[in-house]
Amino acid sequence: MPEEINRIVVDAISDLLFAPSKQACENLRSEGIEDHRIHFVGNVMIDSLMSLSPKADESRILDIHGLSVGEYVFLTLHRASNVDCPDTLAGIISALQALRCSIAWPLHPRTRNRLSEFGFLHTLEMMGNVKLMDPVGYLDSLKLQKNAKFVMTDSGGLQEETTALGVPCLTLRENTERPETIDIGTNTLVGVCPERIVIEAESVLNGHYKSGGLPELWDGNAVERIVAVLKN
Repeated sequence: MPEEINRIVVDAISDLLFAPSKQACENLRSEGIEDHRIHFVGNVMIDSLMSLSPKADESRILDIHGLSVGEYVFLTLHRASNVDCPDTLAGIISALQALRCSIAWPLHPRTRNRLSEFGFLHTLEMMGNVKLMDPVGYLDSLKLQKNAKFVMTDSGGLQEETTALGVPCLTLRENTERPETIDIGTNTLVGVCPERIVIEAESVLNGHYKSGGLPELWDGNAVERIVAVLKN
């Protein structure tokens, strides 16, 4: 993925590298980063999630959009590989049409533009099971994730957050930079084939899905460990 180039460049010029997983530490070593620069501290995004989760519970986003706890799917889609290709986007929409569940979908501006450009927006607006929403903030997003039956996304952050929350996640991509969310957590990489999306989604809806666990040091205390390293 393009952003990996930036990450590798930053790795090379950094004095201290704070890794969210042991596998990330091994990746750094394979890049030639010396051990004394690498520190396994956990995931700072989970610090944010745990800190703000009580505040997210106060969000009224479910009431505003008439959503019931555990009775909808939360969908986000924004990656160029998904939304800039008409065939890929059409396939994902066809999968949504086949699902027998309510889908809450906040539209990223890029996604809304592509849906309009490709002539798909009207189709979605006519689908009874899809509720299109304006973009939502972080607290509303957490509220939607926490109370969803499951999440479908191409976001890296949501893969991590759903694992921390224990919510099933189907990632609509062919690869992921968050392998621990698959190996340990609640995430499944399903790609963008409509048939596969429907099969995996129906499996969750029917109660057949892994429970998942919390990756090591995803405990909300990564910042404290980072500060300890800096002080030393």
